[in-house]
Amino acid sequence: MSRFFSEKYKNLTAYTPGEQPRDRRYIKLNTNESPYPPSAPVMEAVAAECGRLELYSDPACTELVKTASSYFDVPQDCLIMTNGSDEVLNFAFMAFSDADHPIAFPDVTYGFYPVFAALSGIPYEEIPLAEDFSVRVSDYVGIGKNIVLANPNAPTGLALPLSAIEEIVASNLRHVVIIDEAYVDFGAESAVPLVKKYDNLLVTGTFSKSRSMAGARLGFGIGNPALIRDLKTIQYSTNPYNVNRMTAAAGRAALLDDGYYKENCRKIARTRETTRQALLALGFEVTDSKANFLFARSEKIEGEALALALRRRGILVRHFAVPRIRAYNRITIGTPEQMETLLSAIKEILEEGPDGTGKEAKRETK
Repeated sequence: MSRFFSEKYKNLTAYTPGEQPRDRRYIKLNTNESPYPPSAPVMEAVAAECGRLELYSDPACTELVKTASSYFDVPQDCLIMTNGSDEVLNFAFMAFSDADHPIAFPDVTYGFYPVFAALSGIPYEEIPLAEDFSVRVSDYVGIGKNIVLANPNAPTGLALPLSAIEEIVASNLRHVVIIDEAYVDFGAESAVPLVKKYDNLLVTGTFSKSRSMAGARLGFGIGNPALIRDLKTIQYSTNPYNVNRMTAAAGRAALLDDGYYKENCRKIARTRETTRQALLALGFEVTDSKANFLFARSEKIEGEALALALRRRGILVRHFAVPRIRAYNRITIGTPEQMETLLSAIKEILEEGPDGTGKEAKRETK
């Protein structure tokens, strides 16, 4: 770091995003992107805005908000559009938590949460998941802190039913509960209907996963109008033009072409289940994911060794060097053809060993 770097940030550990390598063509199953392209109307909407880049975008995202309001069945003043869901999450941490208002989240979850907290000097509590990686609802009932929960959780893919979410929200009415629904469209229940009932609930989402817009960066928040005004105060104090013209147009077109994206979600869910069953047949332990990825481990090979062996074969999966989950890999669901290639490679690795010697790398047990 330079000698000018602020003292308050010198111990900050930045978030590490999933890699986007350029050294060769990979089957990318490491960053939970959609294996399917945007629909034709989305690409047409983007092209139509290319000739207007000399003009600033609409900071209120008026047309997009109107369409989203109808789509999610919420008033327009319950919506905020942001540059990816990470931004609205960061705004929420800044707006509702501080040294006197700590926040709680699971010990195994989205790695950006502790970074957001550290960035703003917010005390936080990491609550251990159960042995099977499920969220224990009782740990959050009446906890007396702000809460952020990814539902489905990442990287486990496990989801809470809406009744459990409501129990947590209803028992913490003096605190903000943030439900991060980045993966909700692949098989979980959305908490958006609860927004009309609870003024302490903020639901966040993204167009990156189910709507094939990871490269466009569009996120949103849905909550009580007062919460949204607070978030917009933070937004307009940093970058009011944060959603560009092409992204806003693409997002609106994606909502209007909902049938295409819902069918893609169904295809991904079917491929997820087929792949899960194949991994179970190979002796893997696999969580019952409701997201567009699987979380799996094998007694026959270390998680990191498997990830490296797959990489040498041109396949990327995500390994986390975190003690509790280092035996696991998170595997994004690709096309059926990509998953067949993955499964063939895993079979080969288990037979030959990760280094090709014919010996399996046994996972250490304690």
